[in-house]
Amino acid sequence: MSSAKKIITTCVLICVVMTIQSCGAKRSPIERISSNLKNVPEYSIILEDMQSTGTIFKHYRHKYKVIIKEDIQYTGFVKVSEQYYRKNENYLGMALLSKTADGYIKTPSPPGYQYVGDDRYGEWKQDRSGNSFWSFYGKYMFMSHMFGMVSRPVYRNDYGAYTDYRKSNRPYYGNNNQYGTNGSTTKQTHKSFFQRKMAKQKMAKQSFAQKVKQRAGRSQSPFRSRGGGFGK
Repeated sequence: MSSAKKIITTCVLICVVMTIQSCGAKRSPIERISSNLKNVPEYSIILEDMQSTGTIFKHYRHKYKVIIKEDIQYTGFVKVSEQYYRKNENYLGMALLSKTADGYIKTPSPPGYQYVGDDRYGEWKQDRSGNSFWSFYGKYMFMSHMFGMVSRPVYRNDYGAYTDYRKSNRPYYGNNNQYGTNGSTTKQTHKSFFQRKMAKQKMAKQSFAQKVKQRAGRSQSPFRSRGGGFGK
């Protein structure tokens, strides 16, 4: 990418991040980001993190990773409605929206899959066992690293399953359900989310145990019985 194009891309990303922080917008964060990127031919918006805080009054937040070619920008945590949060709570680490040369992909999918099968970026090769896998061309090798495909290559049968899911508008979690909030891969790539989740669960258990202890203490009477008197 030339220096001029890189500067333009960076400016676009900065604009996206600044706009997404605005509060009170009726549109979802994904809609606001895509609106800012309407002139960008290809990109991905990935759900990078999410939080639910509060007890009586709940607050829900998302954090996104926006990828345009080799440029990556993270938004801060932005407020979302509970309905929107629940709708996407199974998609941590997945691309919620991707734009390709063929149009938009709105079905949640593993990051980077929109480039697989596109002969502009790579080709299918065979490993020693004869299995066909996707390999990016040298100048796009950074995509393999960016999307974690070096250690987790995409095989043709896996990609075939992904295209079938996409055609039926179903989210694709990988051939072994390794992507998404409950995926084994996501637990390795988004450790901070799961550490916070475990800490929150631990605090909730401790709080519950403390309440039970307090209630048990209040239920004990200072007298053994109400029957009888102090002498007749």
